[in-house]
Amino acid sequence: MNPTANPDPTTRFDGLLADATALRQRTVALRRTIHRNPELGLELPDTQRAVLAELDDLPMEITRGENTSGITAVLRGDAAGPAVLLRGDMDALPLQEETGLEYASERDGVMHACGHDTHVAMLATAARLLAARRDQLAGSVVLMFQPGEEGHHGARYMLDEGVLDAAGEPVSEAFALHIHGNTTSGLVFTRQGPILAAADQFHVQVTGRGGHGSAPHDACDPVPAAAEMVGALQTNLTRKVSVFDPAVLSVTRIAAGTTSNIIPERAELEGTIRTLSAGNRTVVREMLHRVCSGVAAAHGCEVDVTVTPGYAPTVNAAAPAQRALDLAAGVLGQRYSEAVDQPIMGAEDFSYVLDRVPGALAFLGACPPDLDPAHAPSNHSNRVVFDEAALPHGAAMYAAFALDALR
Repeated sequence: MNPTANPDPTTRFDGLLADATALRQRTVALRRTIHRNPELGLELPDTQRAVLAELDDLPMEITRGENTSGITAVLRGDAAGPAVLLRGDMDALPLQEETGLEYASERDGVMHACGHDTHVAMLATAARLLAARRDQLAGSVVLMFQPGEEGHHGARYMLDEGVLDAAGEPVSEAFALHIHGNTTSGLVFTRQGPILAAADQFHVQVTGRGGHGSAPHDACDPVPAAAEMVGALQTNLTRKVSVFDPAVLSVTRIAAGTTSNIIPERAELEGTIRTLSAGNRTVVREMLHRVCSGVAAAHGCEVDVTVTPGYAPTVNAAAPAQRALDLAAGVLGQRYSEAVDQPIMGAEDFSYVLDRVPGALAFLGACPPDLDPAHAPSNHSNRVVFDEAALPHGAAMYAAFALDALR
């Protein structure tokens, strides 16, 4: 990681971070309300109510989603101009929280373990910062409060319902932040090009012929075929994919049999494929089918391979990504801005937005200062804790991106 250079030299962001910091208590209060009451998927009625209540006193044109709990809020500047979109996702994960926080989830088996509650709170505060600066906006800001990021394709629903045209003028740029529990609190990092991977799921069913465990020659055992597939897939991946265009294939579940003396009729594999390019996405899918079919045939078994497409790679446009880094340096301070060399192999449905308009996704570090970032519980852990001192940085970054785009 190397610090970015060339912070924005103008003074139009004077007071922005200070104002965001002054609103920290309000930001934290909204975040904790949502954290206590996490919701899953596309229908988030309590979260929607909390966001609408927070925006109620602001001069915004608000539209609720037709098929989800999404919220689109448009803030118009004093002068005409293009539209810029700011996204904050709202849904939680199916985990039992074990943080011990005083504001921990009050709903069994549901937790904001990916920090989407912080995204909502930072974006709502950014709306307040921008509303106070409408005279500096030559255009409109579209705030996209999005449900269903965790595997439910919520961004696609909001795109289908017209979020990019909500201001009357098509959105020309888009920006999103994602909290990161294993990075120094307050640090913003991103890169040009792919920042997150595509995520596809696969399911393989191997069918043989069951029998007695003492007489495998009278059966057609699917278990060794399935086991051989695991190793063959890993070896083939290294021979078919360039190390300079990474891909990951992980078998995460193997299931077969019912007891010790029965050869089962079927064995199953499940897992995930992560790729950074459309080419490799196709190559790895084809390899999965070819290897599993070949191994199954060698064992005399039949096989059925299913790939369920997930989100595409999240690809940052060069100019918005660099501008996000420059804004972080200029608004937050040089030490809070880092350009990273490598993408993260997680996935995000902000990719749907960036497929349609240029923009960038950046990460905001929020590791508590008393923890080592390398060993702190990470996003998607039921013990992850995010440092709320980072929230003013995120709110200021959202607002700065819009102010800069609509100057």
